[in-house]
Amino acid sequence: MNHDEIRTAAQVIADRSGRDAHRVAVVLGSGLGEYAAKLPEAVQIPYRDLAGFPVPQVEGHAGSLVSATAGAAPVLVLSGRVHAYEGWTLDEVVFGVRVAVACGAETVVLTNAAGGVGERLMPGDLVLIRDHINLAARNPLVGRNDDRLGPRFPDMSTVYPAELRDLARRIGHRVGVDLREGVYAWFLGPSYETPAEVQMAKALGADLVGMSTVPEAIAARHMGARVLGISLVTNLAAGISPTPLSHEEVTETAAAARGRFTALLDGLLPELTR
Repeated sequence: MNHDEIRTAAQVIADRSGRDAHRVAVVLGSGLGEYAAKLPEAVQIPYRDLAGFPVPQVEGHAGSLVSATAGAAPVLVLSGRVHAYEGWTLDEVVFGVRVAVACGAETVVLTNAAGGVGERLMPGDLVLIRDHINLAARNPLVGRNDDRLGPRFPDMSTVYPAELRDLARRIGHRVGVDLREGVYAWFLGPSYETPAEVQMAKALGADLVGMSTVPEAIAARHMGARVLGISLVTNLAAGISPTPLSHEEVTETAAAARGRFTALLDGLLPELTR
């Protein structure tokens, strides 16, 4: 990971936005891309204008970064992400999150669309990530470590702190959004998981399966940021769902849940910037 590229991109964001630091960063998953532009005092910067930023190629993922305000403080919103299954290296996958932390983000909110594995989870449920399982056997920290970014062996005991999940639950109660909690398992993709793989993940303790988030969470934690993960269950996983899985189902469910998801973010971001 090139420390200089990260710092250069962070400086461009500061110059273009007119904001020296951003307290919180949010990565928007499938179907939430339009949320960022509606935030107060939004300044949009296309990824292509930032050297080193990969541009998403998957439907439902935009390709721009938005600097805005929430409460009294600036926030940085990454509208769309890239995935390892598209052929990007993990350095490229986590570049945006690393830049966000370099911009001053002490808390990173990672959102995603996920398949439901846990008991009683249904499409449309919003789930706070308590922990994750890396089933892709890949890690963005492999290779030479740059001590300017973080330690060689970062602790992963509390990637998703309980106090952030407690705050999210309080905000959810206030805005009328129910939140579940569970463990997210990362598969590489792009093929959906087989029924046997889903049963393996469930036996290991997973409640959710998906193709993102974990590398970003590792990179953010490596740099000392706190992570709040929120999954939208867009489908029941293979072997649980009575119908074949499709990306259309993911995007349709994400669209139907957009109002609840954005209501939660609207209530949450001002509290995180305090």
